[in-house]
Amino acid sequence: MTTTADRVEREVHQLDRVTIRFAGDSGDGMQLTGTQFTRTAAVFGNDISTFPDYPAEIRAPAGSLPGVSGFQISFSASDIHTPGDAPDVLVAMNPAALKTNVGELPAGGAVIVNSDAFTPQNLNKAAYAANPLTDGSLKQYTVFEVPISTLNARSLDGLDMTSKQVDLTKNFFALGLMFWLYERSMDPTLRWIDEKFGGRAVVAEANRRALKAGYAYGETTEMFHTTYRVPKAKLAPGTYRNITGNEATALGFLTASKLAGRPLFYGSYPITPASDILHQLSAYKSFGVRSFQAEDEIAAMGATIGAAYGGALALTGTSGPGLALKSEAMGLAVMTELPMVIVNVQRAGPSTGMPTKVEQADLFQVMYGRNGESPMPVLAPATPGECFSLAIEASRIALKYMTPVTYLSDAFVANGAEPWKVPSLDELPDISVANAVRGEGTFLPYSRDPQTLARPWAVPGTAGLEHRIGGLEKADGLGNVSYDPENHHRMSLLRAEKVARIANDIPPLEVFGAERGDLLIIGWGSTFGVLRSAAERLVADGRSVAHVHLRYLNPFPANTGEVLSRYRTVLVPEINLGQLAFMLRGTYLVDAIRYNRMRGKPFRISEIVDEAMRLLEATPR
Repeated sequence: MTTTADRVEREVHQLDRVTIRFAGDSGDGMQLTGTQFTRTAAVFGNDISTFPDYPAEIRAPAGSLPGVSGFQISFSASDIHTPGDAPDVLVAMNPAALKTNVGELPAGGAVIVNSDAFTPQNLNKAAYAANPLTDGSLKQYTVFEVPISTLNARSLDGLDMTSKQVDLTKNFFALGLMFWLYERSMDPTLRWIDEKFGGRAVVAEANRRALKAGYAYGETTEMFHTTYRVPKAKLAPGTYRNITGNEATALGFLTASKLAGRPLFYGSYPITPASDILHQLSAYKSFGVRSFQAEDEIAAMGATIGAAYGGALALTGTSGPGLALKSEAMGLAVMTELPMVIVNVQRAGPSTGMPTKVEQADLFQVMYGRNGESPMPVLAPATPGECFSLAIEASRIALKYMTPVTYLSDAFVANGAEPWKVPSLDELPDISVANAVRGEGTFLPYSRDPQTLARPWAVPGTAGLEHRIGGLEKADGLGNVSYDPENHHRMSLLRAEKVARIANDIPPLEVFGAERGDLLIIGWGSTFGVLRSAAERLVADGRSVAHVHLRYLNPFPANTGEVLSRYRTVLVPEINLGQLAFMLRGTYLVDAIRYNRMRGKPFRISEIVDEAMRLLEATPR
C-alpha cells in the first residue's frame, strides 16, 4: 500500500446507473452498510431503489450459506423503479456470500472480496472444493482481492478493543472503499457515527477510522484504475428524504390521525416483516400515539376494535400468520361496522414459511379469509414512498365508510427504500368525520348515510346514544339482535353494497403505454417497479403494450373492466400462484394469462420482457 503522497492518477467514467450488492454474514453489518450508502446517495441527489435481503434464521452459523445477508442498491442519474435485475458490483465479505450471489452477476461484473476470509475453514462451510480466487472459476468477472480484515485491524491499532470488536467494524472499511470508488462523501456517515455512538467514544473512533481507512485505501492503492461518477437525478423541486416502506407507513398513519383529529392507537404483536411499524410508532407518544404490544395477535385485534369503539383512529399490524389469528375478530369488526385499518405486511408462506422473503400470496386471505359474507376494502401500496399516501387513504376510507380496511403491503415494499418528497400539509386532505350526537327521537345506531351507507359513530359515554353492539346480526336501523332471515339478507347486502360504492370514490386506473392494443400487463403491490420498467422497454421498442397497476383491490376501480377490454391479451404477473388473475377472470370474464414465480425474491425485468415477447409473437393479428 502506497502513501497518500503517492496518489495514483485514474480515469473517471460517468455512468447513468450503478447497482451494488453488499453481501456477508448476518453479523457483518451488510444492512447497515447498504443503508449508509443509500443515505449518502440520497443526500447527493440520486434516484435510488433498494432491496435488503435478510437471512430467515436469526443467527445462522457464521460463514454458512443460510446465514448470508445481502443489500442491493441501485442509484441513478435518471428516474428508476427497481433496485436492478443484477448487480454491477458484488462486495462479498466471505466465501458463502460469494457463492450465494455471484451467479446473479453478469459476465464482466466486478467482484470485491475480503480475501482474508477465504480460509480453508470458511471455504469448507461454503461447500467450496477449491478456493474460487485461485481455481479460475471467476475468470468471467473482474475480481479485486482486498485483505479487508487485515487492513481494517491495522487502522484500529492502539484502540482498547477486543479482536472481535475490531472485526465488527470491517463493514465500514468496505463502505469507505465504495464511497471512494463512486465519488461519494463520507460526511453523512461520519455525522451518523457521531450521533449513534456519541456516548461510546472508542466505538465511534473505531468506526470513523475504519471508514476513512477504506476510503484512503481506494485513493492510494494501484488496484483500481478507474473511479465512477453518477450525476444527480433531475427530481421535481422539493424537500426529499430517504424512506423505507415501513417508515412511510408509520408516518402515514401518524399523519392520518392528525388529519382526522383523532388519537392514533396501534395494537400489535411483533412479527417479521411488520415489526418496524410498531418500533417507529412507539416513539411517537408526544404526538398522541398509543402503541400497545399485545400478548398475542388475537388480543391485538380485540384491543384495536375496542379503540375504534372508543373513537380513536384504530390500527393493527401483522403478517400472514398473524392475520390468520386475527380473522375471527376481523369478522366482528365487519359486523359492528367500526372504522379501523389492518396492516398485513406479507411474507412467504404457508405457516411460518420464509419469514424474511417476499410473496404476494395473502390476497385471497384478506379477501375471503373470514367466515360468512364479510366484505372489506383492500388497498395495496406499490412503492415505499407510496406507503405514506396509501396509509392516509386507507384511513380516509375506514372513517368515511365506517368499515375495517386492509392495507396490504409486503416485505419488498416494507424494507425497500427510495427518495420521498415530503408533502406540504396544504396538499393533504381533511379526513375528519364527526361523532354522532343526540338528536330528536330514538337513536338508530345502524341508520345509513344515503351516499356512503356508513352508520353513525356513537362514542361510548355520549348521553342518549346507548345501543347494542357485538357479533350477532343487527336489526336494520335499530341494531338490536335479530334472527329474522330477511333482515339478515338485507343487512348482508347493505354491508356488501357499502364496500362496492367505494369504487365511485377512488381514482380510475391510469394506463401507461398504448391506450389499446396487443398486450396489457396488470399487477399489484410491489411488482410495480419491475412491470413498469418492462413496459417502458417494450414501448420504447415500438410494441403495442400497456401497463396498469392496481392500488385498490376491493373494490376494483370503476373503469377496470373497460380498460381490460381494450387489449387482445392480458398478462398478470404475481408472486403467488395466480390470485389476482383468478379475481379478474371471475369479475370481468377476461382470459387473464398468469405468470407466477414464488422464489422469495422480486421478479426480474428481463423475465417479464421475455414473457411479454412470447405472448406478442403468439398473438394472432
